[in-house]
Amino acid sequence: MTYDFLIIGGGIAGISAAARLAPLGRVLVLEAEDSLAHHASGRSAALYEPHYGAPAVVELSMASGDFFRAAGNVLSPRGLMLVAREDQKQDFDHDMKAMDFAPISLDEALSIIPILNPGVVRMAAHAGHAEDIDTDLLLQGFARAARAHGAQILTRARVEGITRTPNGWHLRHAGGEAEARILVNAAGAWVDRVAAMAGIAPIGFTPLRRSMARIPAPAGLEVSRWPMLFGPGEEWYMKPDAGALIVSPAEEDPVEAPHDAWADDMVLAEGLARYEEFVTAPVTRILANWAGLRTFSPDRVLVIGPDRHDPAFFWLAGQGGYGFQSAPGASQLAADLIAGRAPALPPALVAALAPARFA
Repeated sequence: MTYDFLIIGGGIAGISAAARLAPLGRVLVLEAEDSLAHHASGRSAALYEPHYGAPAVVELSMASGDFFRAAGNVLSPRGLMLVAREDQKQDFDHDMKAMDFAPISLDEALSIIPILNPGVVRMAAHAGHAEDIDTDLLLQGFARAARAHGAQILTRARVEGITRTPNGWHLRHAGGEAEARILVNAAGAWVDRVAAMAGIAPIGFTPLRRSMARIPAPAGLEVSRWPMLFGPGEEWYMKPDAGALIVSPAEEDPVEAPHDAWADDMVLAEGLARYEEFVTAPVTRILANWAGLRTFSPDRVLVIGPDRHDPAFFWLAGQGGYGFQSAPGASQLAADLIAGRAPALPPALVAALAPARFA
């Protein structure tokens, strides 16, 4: 079967791109796992915090805001709180400025999250602009839009071989074979491997493990309206989730090769200890734990655009921890560039995201 666009990767990057490209031609999405969003997309903290990340990431996330507002029910209020010890003032001030927090008193902080430890917390700040993302609703919405325009989305379709042809690409995958004019590399932690299979020079992406634990909510407390809680320098974070709390050490441990990640018990224990220092409710048990790979380019900014040596190979990669919150803007930019349209984003931002910056 011949397609106009073949997308490798069924996470939020690949599925959102499919929705944007399907009106322009025949689309095939290949996902290696049994279900969509199996890896990083399925293990997201699910937060729209547009001030989070490098300047180009922030601008791309901001550009996604109108889509989220129009989508309906995808976003819901959450908010953020930053807390710190006296000796963490430098990191606290940096984070407060970078992420647009406003300082609040300790009494105000305790009125919002009553388990904060007043013997440790000496500084607090709050931001109301962060919102939860219903990641499943967003992903399935993009998938429905793609299928409505004729896109095919295959799971259990691991790519086994990629060959350049005069008219584009020939792929062998676990479910058969396909040809396409444009190959979109949205393979998450595997993007450099996909590039190498296609004879394209890898860019140098690094998958970094991040672990999470789900713990019970403190007895007798309703946590659903609590904001997400951060330690300075993102040493740890806590977020209410479905009546419980998720706590992460917020580690960024490089892995030797992309794989189905799992939490490191020691790292998780250290992160939980950092969280416990700031609260009066001890962690007595873990309900579940997991990990994901957040994949970054060398400059920690997404890579969106045609390869500088072969324009039929398109990079949609390096989402890091910003995949869901940047997906509307990233996928629209990808479609604009592939269609040869002038992007709605500023030229300087398009250049900051382009693969050519690694020349």
